[in-house]
Amino acid sequence: MTTTTAADYTWFEERFPDLAEAYCFTLVRGLTPAELLGRLAGRAEPALNGADAVVEAAFDLVRASDGRRQLLAMATVGDWTLLIEPNGYTSVTEDRALPASAGTRWVSHFVNINGLDAFLWAEDAVRRLWFEPGFPDERWGTTPDELLDVMHGAGFPFGGDGEADDPGTDDPGTDLSAPAAFALAQHLTGVAVTPELLEGTTFTCGSVEVR
Repeated sequence: MTTTTAADYTWFEERFPDLAEAYCFTLVRGLTPAELLGRLAGRAEPALNGADAVVEAAFDLVRASDGRRQLLAMATVGDWTLLIEPNGYTSVTEDRALPASAGTRWVSHFVNINGLDAFLWAEDAVRRLWFEPGFPDERWGTTPDELLDVMHGAGFPFGGDGEADDPGTDDPGTDLSAPAAFALAQHLTGVAVTPELLEGTTFTCGSVEVR
């Protein structure tokens, strides 16, 4: 069982409220940012320093393209590429993510401003696990129950009560499904997303057509 829980990621909404409103975070093993951008049929955009600049540029691009393009911000973290999409969902969309995951591991989680969410674990173009972090009792994929113990430990709200099992926080009524998704992604990748990583990284950027 993972030692990382939702409580380890409650800082995200506090430190990055604009990004936390709507985002897609993805980790892809063994591909460079340029290779990942190529798999998603993207085009290069200017590099940006820090998550706040990424969020601002993402919304600027949406306005400039009349909603037709989505910004992708990428950084190498060990053997992985971290991909951030403010107000985006490209990397959790299966018709794009599954082909792009060929030969690698792909872990993506998404939240939008309307409360919709999704978590995708793909392996070599196969969907291993897909579920909504706010409703983890229903899961799909070739191995939907493989991480069940880990998911309980991470703090997903099983049982349909909207509250985490054991989130490690003093406020059990808090919705910790999004922080739990970060914790599960860390279990699958070994990559810890930190405030310092988001604030201090110069991101390689690109954009893709919105479908």
